[in-house]
Amino acid sequence: MIIAVASGKGGTGKTTVSVNLARTIGSGVQLLDCDVEEPNAHLFLPGREKGSDIVTIPIPLVDESLCDACGECGRFCRYHAIVSFGSSPLVFPELCHGCGGCALVCPRGAIREQGKRIGVVETREADGITLVQGRIDIGVAMAPPLVRAVKETLNKDTTAILDAPPGTSCPVIATLRGSDFVVLVTEPTPFGLHDLRLAVDMVRELAIPFGVVVNRMGVGDDRVHRFCREQEIPVLLELPDDRRIAEAYSRGELVVDALPEYASHFATLLWNIREFRSAGGK
Repeated sequence: MIIAVASGKGGTGKTTVSVNLARTIGSGVQLLDCDVEEPNAHLFLPGREKGSDIVTIPIPLVDESLCDACGECGRFCRYHAIVSFGSSPLVFPELCHGCGGCALVCPRGAIREQGKRIGVVETREADGITLVQGRIDIGVAMAPPLVRAVKETLNKDTTAILDAPPGTSCPVIATLRGSDFVVLVTEPTPFGLHDLRLAVDMVRELAIPFGVVVNRMGVGDDRVHRFCREQEIPVLLELPDDRRIAEAYSRGELVVDALPEYASHFATLLWNIREFRSAGGK
């Protein structure tokens, strides 16, 4: 089963839920940190490095001796990554999505592709948990290709947890696609409710079963719970606003290790996910 952990905003406790859920499942689980712009799961799961792979995307390289400046490549590209003003095309690598369309439409075969590095995918083992994370290079604007490279390491024969980036943008969509279940982490505040609404709309558009974890219970009001009741969204777990959790987090410790009484909370979350999914999302 592939479980994605997402949130409409940053700082709700998404990584806290991801790493502690992985620890609860135990040996054999995969944890994929898809927040490639700011991966942090490794801070809580120190372990043995197993290796890293450089990730590239194909960008066009124009052979000026063959190009007749017809402009077909520029007319094809929706992202204006290659343009021609009556001369050999100009290529803007930062805008290129690596689709290869410009090379296909070039009538003279003047365009070939070359790899442009965008980041690395790193793998490590930590107490039986396989942690895979992407780390995007500084200055690279597009995260989805790197997210997809992280997801290519998925082992379909085991349980995998995907720690998604915050928000509802393209990298989040790339993370959630193909998941069996989505856990939306929120907090009981007006900001938490506002961004939860956006996240709910996103997951419903993707047609993936989902439920909600309410973190830091006690700091706000009941608007999130009322919204979930009205929308018939299951609240899978509530975590209290416990200072000890924040202290353990600041030390880079897992909640279930530092505070063993919370192990049952994450075991309940896992049970609820499995029961809700086996019931067909009802």
